[in-house]
Amino acid sequence: MGMPVVVDVRDSDVDDAVLDRMFEWLRFVDATFSTYKDDSEISCINRRELQVQDANPDVREVLDRCEELRHETNGYFDARPVSDDVLDPSGLVKGWSVDRAAAILDEAGVRNYAVNAGGDMLVRGRALPDDSWRVGIQHPLELDKVAKVVVTNDLAVATSGAYARGDHVLNPHTRRAPEGVLSVTITGPVLATADAYATAAFAMGVEGPKWTARLRGYEAMTILADETVLSTPGFPAHEEL
Repeated sequence: MGMPVVVDVRDSDVDDAVLDRMFEWLRFVDATFSTYKDDSEISCINRRELQVQDANPDVREVLDRCEELRHETNGYFDARPVSDDVLDPSGLVKGWSVDRAAAILDEAGVRNYAVNAGGDMLVRGRALPDDSWRVGIQHPLELDKVAKVVVTNDLAVATSGAYARGDHVLNPHTRRAPEGVLSVTITGPVLATADAYATAAFAMGVEGPKWTARLRGYEAMTILADETVLSTPGFPAHEEL
Protein backbone atom coordinates (compact mmCIF):
# COMPACT_ATOMS: atom_id res chain seq x y z
CA MET A 1 0.00 0.00 0.00
CA GLY A 2 3.05 2.22 0.05
CA MET A 3 2.50 3.58 3.54
CA PRO A 4 3.18 2.64 7.16
CA VAL A 5 0.48 0.83 9.11
CA VAL A 6 0.71 1.22 12.89
CA VAL A 7 -1.33 -0.86 15.33
CA ASP A 8 -1.76 0.22 18.94
CA VAL A 9 -3.22 -2.61 21.05
CA ARG A 10 -4.12 -1.76 24.64
CA ASP A 11 -5.26 -5.25 25.73
CA SER A 12 -2.68 -6.89 27.97
CA ASP A 13 -3.10 -10.52 26.90
CA VAL A 14 -2.94 -10.52 23.09
CA ASP A 15 -1.09 -13.43 21.48
CA ASP A 16 1.67 -12.26 19.14
CA ALA A 17 0.39 -14.78 16.60
CA VAL A 18 -2.73 -12.66 16.17
CA LEU A 19 -0.70 -9.62 15.19
CA ASP A 20 1.44 -11.79 12.91
CA ARG A 21 -1.72 -12.92 11.07
CA MET A 22 -2.89 -9.34 10.75
CA PHE A 23 0.40 -8.11 9.27
CA GLU A 24 0.58 -11.15 7.00
CA TRP A 25 -2.80 -10.07 5.64
CA LEU A 26 -1.55 -6.53 5.03
CA ARG A 27 1.53 -7.84 3.23
CA PHE A 28 -0.73 -9.96 1.03
CA VAL A 29 -2.81 -6.88 0.19
CA ASP A 30 0.30 -4.91 -0.75
CA ALA A 31 1.59 -7.73 -2.95
CA THR A 32 -1.80 -8.14 -4.65
CA PHE A 33 -2.98 -4.55 -5.13
CA SER A 34 0.19 -2.48 -5.42
CA THR A 35 0.38 -0.29 -8.51
CA TYR A 36 4.16 -0.07 -8.02
CA LYS A 37 4.98 -3.80 -8.05
CA ASP A 38 5.22 -5.33 -11.51
CA ASP A 39 3.98 -8.72 -10.34
CA SER A 40 0.87 -7.52 -8.48
CA GLU A 41 -2.49 -8.54 -9.89
CA ILE A 42 -3.43 -4.89 -10.48
CA SER A 43 -0.26 -4.37 -12.53
CA CYS A 44 -0.97 -7.53 -14.47
CA ILE A 45 -4.51 -6.37 -15.20
CA ASN A 46 -3.20 -3.01 -16.41
CA ARG A 47 -0.78 -4.79 -18.77
CA ARG A 48 -3.66 -6.94 -20.07
CA GLU A 49 -1.88 -10.05 -18.80
CA LEU A 50 -4.77 -10.91 -16.46
CA GLN A 51 -8.50 -10.53 -16.92
CA VAL A 52 -10.54 -9.21 -14.00
CA GLN A 53 -12.76 -12.28 -14.03
CA ASP A 54 -9.68 -14.45 -13.53
CA ALA A 55 -8.26 -12.39 -10.68
CA ASN A 56 -8.17 -13.25 -6.98
CA PRO A 57 -11.65 -13.09 -5.35
CA ASP A 58 -10.42 -10.23 -3.14
CA VAL A 59 -9.51 -8.23 -6.24
CA ARG A 60 -12.93 -8.82 -7.75
CA GLU A 61 -14.60 -7.82 -4.46
CA VAL A 62 -12.68 -4.55 -4.31
CA LEU A 63 -13.33 -3.69 -7.95
CA ASP A 64 -17.04 -4.45 -7.57
CA ARG A 65 -17.20 -2.13 -4.57
CA CYS A 66 -15.28 0.55 -6.49
CA GLU A 67 -17.90 0.39 -9.21
CA GLU A 68 -20.71 0.69 -6.65
CA LEU A 69 -19.01 3.74 -5.16
CA ARG A 70 -18.48 5.29 -8.58
CA HIS A 71 -22.23 5.26 -9.12
CA GLU A 72 -22.97 6.36 -5.56
CA THR A 73 -20.64 9.38 -5.83
CA ASN A 74 -21.71 10.43 -9.32
CA GLY A 75 -18.33 9.40 -10.67
CA TYR A 76 -16.22 11.43 -8.24
CA PHE A 77 -14.78 8.26 -6.74
CA ASP A 78 -13.27 6.32 -9.59
CA ALA A 79 -10.82 3.40 -9.68
CA ARG A 80 -9.58 4.88 -12.96
CA PRO A 81 -9.09 8.51 -11.88
CA VAL A 82 -6.29 9.45 -14.30
CA SER A 83 -7.10 7.39 -17.38
CA ASP A 84 -9.74 4.90 -18.47
CA ASP A 85 -6.86 2.58 -19.37
CA VAL A 86 -5.19 2.60 -15.94
CA LEU A 87 -6.78 0.80 -13.01
CA ASP A 88 -5.87 2.10 -9.54
CA PRO A 89 -8.21 1.06 -6.69
CA SER A 90 -5.83 2.38 -4.01
CA GLY A 91 -8.46 4.87 -2.82
CA LEU A 92 -10.51 1.95 -1.53
CA VAL A 93 -7.87 -0.68 -0.84
CA LYS A 94 -6.29 1.08 2.14
CA GLY A 95 -9.49 1.34 4.15
CA TRP A 96 -10.77 -2.03 2.96
CA SER A 97 -7.60 -3.80 4.07
CA VAL A 98 -7.70 -2.11 7.50
CA ASP A 99 -11.35 -3.12 7.96
CA ARG A 100 -10.34 -6.72 7.26
CA ALA A 101 -7.30 -6.42 9.54
CA ALA A 102 -9.59 -5.18 12.32
CA ALA A 103 -11.84 -8.19 11.74
CA ILE A 104 -8.85 -10.45 12.44
CA LEU A 105 -8.32 -8.67 15.77
CA ASP A 106 -12.03 -8.77 16.60
CA GLU A 107 -12.29 -12.50 15.90
CA ALA A 108 -9.30 -13.12 18.19
CA GLY A 109 -11.05 -11.31 21.04
CA VAL A 110 -8.99 -8.10 20.93
CA ARG A 111 -11.19 -5.31 22.24
CA ASN A 112 -9.09 -2.15 22.67
CA TYR A 113 -7.00 -1.08 19.71
CA ALA A 114 -6.34 1.52 17.02
CA VAL A 115 -5.09 0.94 13.49
CA ASN A 116 -3.47 3.89 11.71
CA ALA A 117 -2.91 3.56 7.96
CA GLY A 118 -1.28 6.65 6.54
CA GLY A 119 -3.23 8.90 8.89
CA ASP A 120 -6.62 7.22 8.46
CA MET A 121 -7.80 5.57 11.66
CA LEU A 122 -10.02 2.75 12.83
CA VAL A 123 -10.43 2.52 16.60
CA ARG A 124 -12.21 0.12 18.95
CA GLY A 125 -12.80 0.14 22.68
CA ARG A 126 -10.69 2.29 24.99
CA ALA A 127 -7.20 3.74 24.86
CA LEU A 128 -6.41 2.21 28.23
CA PRO A 129 -5.83 3.61 30.79
CA ASP A 130 -7.87 6.40 29.15
CA ASP A 131 -11.58 5.92 28.58
CA SER A 132 -11.56 6.96 24.91
CA TRP A 133 -9.38 7.32 21.85
CA ARG A 134 -8.43 10.82 20.73
CA VAL A 135 -7.97 11.08 16.96
CA GLY A 136 -6.31 14.27 15.77
CA ILE A 137 -7.26 15.68 12.37
CA GLN A 138 -4.22 17.43 10.91
CA HIS A 139 -4.52 21.12 10.14
CA PRO A 140 -4.16 21.41 6.33
CA LEU A 141 -2.05 24.59 6.46
CA GLU A 142 -0.18 24.35 9.77
CA LEU A 143 1.18 20.84 9.60
CA ASP A 144 2.49 20.86 13.16
CA LYS A 145 -1.04 21.40 14.49
CA VAL A 146 -4.37 19.60 14.45
CA ALA A 147 -7.61 21.20 13.35
CA LYS A 148 -9.89 19.06 15.52
CA VAL A 149 -9.71 16.14 17.91
CA VAL A 150 -12.35 13.44 17.66
CA VAL A 151 -13.00 11.61 20.93
CA THR A 152 -14.50 8.16 20.36
CA ASN A 153 -14.62 4.48 21.31
CA ASP A 154 -15.63 2.90 17.99
CA LEU A 155 -15.18 4.79 14.75
CA ALA A 156 -13.42 5.06 11.40
CA VAL A 157 -11.88 8.44 10.55
CA ALA A 158 -10.57 9.22 7.05
CA THR A 159 -9.20 12.49 5.69
CA SER A 160 -8.49 13.49 2.10
CA GLY A 161 -6.46 16.53 1.09
CA ALA A 162 -3.51 17.75 -0.94
CA TYR A 163 -1.29 18.93 1.91
CA ALA A 164 0.51 15.61 2.52
CA ARG A 165 0.99 14.13 -0.98
CA GLY A 166 0.33 17.06 -3.28
CA ASP A 167 -2.39 16.99 -5.93
CA HIS A 168 -2.88 13.21 -5.91
CA VAL A 169 -6.70 13.47 -5.79
CA LEU A 170 -8.17 14.55 -9.12
CA ASN A 171 -11.66 15.38 -10.25
CA PRO A 172 -12.25 12.38 -12.54
CA HIS A 173 -14.54 14.46 -14.75
CA THR A 174 -11.92 17.13 -15.50
CA ARG A 175 -8.70 15.18 -14.71
CA ARG A 176 -7.62 18.25 -12.71
CA ALA A 177 -7.10 18.90 -9.00
CA PRO A 178 -10.13 20.37 -7.21
CA GLU A 179 -10.13 24.01 -6.16
CA GLY A 180 -11.46 25.84 -3.14
CA VAL A 181 -11.04 23.07 -0.58
CA LEU A 182 -8.16 22.09 1.72
CA SER A 183 -9.38 18.85 3.28
CA VAL A 184 -12.39 16.63 3.90
CA THR A 185 -12.73 14.31 6.89
CA ILE A 186 -15.38 11.58 6.97
CA THR A 187 -16.31 9.53 10.04
CA GLY A 188 -18.43 6.41 10.17
CA PRO A 189 -18.51 2.66 10.86
CA VAL A 190 -16.49 1.38 7.87
CA LEU A 191 -13.08 2.82 6.98
CA ALA A 192 -13.17 1.74 3.33
CA THR A 193 -16.40 3.65 2.74
CA ALA A 194 -15.30 6.64 4.82
CA ASP A 195 -12.05 6.86 2.84
CA ALA A 196 -13.85 6.63 -0.51
CA TYR A 197 -16.38 9.26 0.54
CA ALA A 198 -13.58 11.58 1.68
CA THR A 199 -11.81 11.16 -1.66
CA ALA A 200 -15.01 11.83 -3.61
CA ALA A 201 -16.04 14.85 -1.55
CA PHE A 202 -12.56 16.38 -1.87
CA ALA A 203 -12.61 15.79 -5.63
CA MET A 204 -15.89 17.72 -5.77
CA GLY A 205 -14.19 20.86 -4.47
CA VAL A 206 -16.51 23.49 -3.04
CA GLU A 207 -19.53 21.39 -4.02
CA GLY A 208 -18.46 18.61 -1.66
CA PRO A 209 -20.28 19.86 1.48
CA LYS A 210 -23.61 19.78 -0.35
CA TRP A 211 -23.04 16.13 -1.16
CA THR A 212 -21.78 15.09 2.28
CA ALA A 213 -24.82 16.75 3.88
CA ARG A 214 -26.95 13.99 2.32
CA LEU A 215 -24.88 11.04 3.52
CA ARG A 216 -26.50 8.49 5.82
CA GLY A 217 -24.51 6.89 8.59
CA TYR A 218 -21.44 9.00 7.86
CA GLU A 219 -20.53 12.52 8.97
CA ALA A 220 -18.21 15.09 7.41
CA MET A 221 -15.99 18.04 8.20
CA THR A 222 -14.74 20.14 5.28
CA ILE A 223 -12.10 22.87 5.51
CA LEU A 224 -12.38 25.29 2.59
CA ALA A 225 -9.50 27.26 1.07
CA ASP A 226 -10.43 30.34 3.12
CA GLU A 227 -10.24 28.13 6.25
CA THR A 228 -14.01 28.10 6.74
CA VAL A 229 -14.98 24.86 8.50
CA LEU A 230 -18.24 23.19 7.49
CA SER A 231 -19.46 20.18 9.49
CA THR A 232 -22.53 18.00 9.24
CA PRO A 233 -24.76 18.15 12.34
CA GLY A 234 -23.80 14.69 13.52
CA PHE A 235 -20.04 15.09 13.22
CA PRO A 236 -18.80 13.29 16.36
CA ALA A 237 -18.00 15.02 19.61
CA HIS A 238 -14.76 16.87 19.18
CA GLU A 239 -12.79 19.70 20.66
CA GLU A 240 -10.76 22.44 19.03
CA LEU A 241 -7.16 22.97 19.99
